[in-house]
Amino acid sequence: MASSFLSTKPFLGSSITDDAFSGLRYLPSHLLRSPVHISIRTSTPKKLQIQAAGSTGGNYFRVTTFGESHGGGVGCVIDGCPPRLPLLESDMQFDLDRRRPGQSRITTPRKETDTCRILSGVSEGVTTGTPITVLVPNTDQRGHDYSEMSLAYRPSHADATYDMKYGVRAVQGGGRSSARETIGRVAAGAVAKKILKSLAGTEVLAYVSQVHKVVLPEDLVDHDTLTLDQIESNIVRCPDPEYAEKMINAIDAVRVRGESIGGVVTCIVRSCPRGLGSPVFDKLEAELAKAVMSLPATKGFEIGSGFAGTFLTGSEHNDEFFTDEHGRIRTRTNRSGGIQGGISNGEIIKMRIAFKPTATIGKKQHTVSRDKKEMELIARGRHDPCVVPRAVPMVEAVVALVLVDQLMAQYAQCNLFPINPDLQDPLFSPRLELELEPEPNNVPV
Repeated sequence: MASSFLSTKPFLGSSITDDAFSGLRYLPSHLLRSPVHISIRTSTPKKLQIQAAGSTGGNYFRVTTFGESHGGGVGCVIDGCPPRLPLLESDMQFDLDRRRPGQSRITTPRKETDTCRILSGVSEGVTTGTPITVLVPNTDQRGHDYSEMSLAYRPSHADATYDMKYGVRAVQGGGRSSARETIGRVAAGAVAKKILKSLAGTEVLAYVSQVHKVVLPEDLVDHDTLTLDQIESNIVRCPDPEYAEKMINAIDAVRVRGESIGGVVTCIVRSCPRGLGSPVFDKLEAELAKAVMSLPATKGFEIGSGFAGTFLTGSEHNDEFFTDEHGRIRTRTNRSGGIQGGISNGEIIKMRIAFKPTATIGKKQHTVSRDKKEMELIARGRHDPCVVPRAVPMVEAVVALVLVDQLMAQYAQCNLFPINPDLQDPLFSPRLELELEPEPNNVPV
C-alpha cells in the first residue's frame, strides 16, 4: 500500500530541509512502514516569476542591454522598432562618441573607440521590423587595477550590494554596475530619437546645468532656441561659455587631487505630442523618473517647478490656459514642466537629474573586506572626476526611449478610431520620407 505526500511549501531552488517532510510524522504508523511517494512542486509561484531580471525596459519599444565593463563587449537588442526606418551605424555612432571615455581631460582616461556594429534587424540601411542587435567591443581593459577591490568594498559603490544580492560579482570595472552598460541604451536611444524626430518633430536635448557649487542660472538658457551645437561647444556640455569655464575649472581642481564631484543635468523635450502617458501607475513623469534614475550615479529627479514649487501658492504655481493664433490650447507659463495629470500637454517637458560624485576615488577610505574585516582602501583604475559631462547623452537616450514607447502605446490605444481634431493631435503625420528603391515588378497596393 502506498500513499502520496504533497509538501505545502513550494520548492524555490534551495535545498530540501526537514521542514518539507514535517507532515510525515502525522501519518499512521502502518503507512510509514510502507513505501511513500514524495511529490515536490518545483514551479515558482506566479507572483515570484522572474521577468528579464532588470536588463529590459519598455513595453512596445523594448530594449535589452547586455555585457560588462571588462567583458568581451557590450550592446543591446531592440525589439519593436518599426520597419522601413532608414538606419545606419553612423546614426548611433554620433551619440556613442559623445558618451565614450577619454574624450577630454575632465573624463576618464580609459581609451575606447566604442565603435558599434549592427548585427541584425537592418537590411540595406533600412530596419526590417525584427530585433536589432548592436555590439560594441571592449578594447582597453585593465583587470590588474582592481586587485585590491576584489577583497575590499568601495564605499558608496555597488560592490557590496551586488555581493548581498548575488553572492558573487564581476570585480573588474564593476561589471554591470559600470557606466559602460549605458552604451546599449545610448545606441538604442539614438534610434528612438530618430523615430521621434521623423514622426513628430520631437527633439530631446540635455545639458550640464550644475557642477558642484557652480550653478548655471536658468534665465541664461532659452529652451525655445537651444541647439545641440551650443551644448557641444565645450567639453563640459554647458551651453553658456562663461559658466562652462567655471565648471571645467571646478572639475580640474578635484581631478588632480584624486577626488570627485557631482552635478545636475537638465533635459528638455520640444514638440512632444500631446496625450503621452496614462493615469495612475503609468504617468509620463513616473516613467521618465524611472528611466533616468536607472542611470548610474543618479540621486535625484525634478520635473517642472520641482521642489521649488513647494514655496509657491496655488495661484502662483498654476499654469493658466489660452488659445494661440493656430487655435491650439496652450499654457502661459510652464511650471508643470509639460506634463499635467501624468499626460503630456504639448509644452516643453523640462526635468533635472542630480548625479552624485563618482564613488571610485584615489583617496584613502575606510571600508571592510568580503570576510568582514575592517581595512583601508585607495581605489585604482580610470574613473571620471565628474560624471555629468558624459551623462548628457545617456539622459537624452533614456528619455527618448520612454517617449517612443509612450508614442506607440498612445497610437495603439487612442488612434485606432478617428480622433477628435479639435482636441487630439494626429500622432503619425507623413514627416518620414523613405527613399527606397522599388522592387522589380512591384505593383502598388
